[in-house]
Amino acid sequence: MTGHVYKKIELIGSSKTSVNESIETAISRASKTMRNLDWFEVDQIRGQIVNGEVAHYQVVMKVGFRLDD
Repeated sequence: MTGHVYKKIELIGSSKTSVNESIETAISRASKTMRNLDWFEVDQIRGQIVNGEVAHYQVVMKVGFRLDD
């Protein structure tokens, strides 16, 4: 068999520092309980504004992992 089967789940990562850190935080945490993580796609980027400044970043993303390994 040459193809793979994947499952896709939604994660929401957050950070006070950056969008990139939000993504990395979500993937790092997911990798502690999930195997065969293979790719991610960002669906939404949003944040919180406090006193005219960005206070928090939040990323809604999907992570795919192989089911056949």
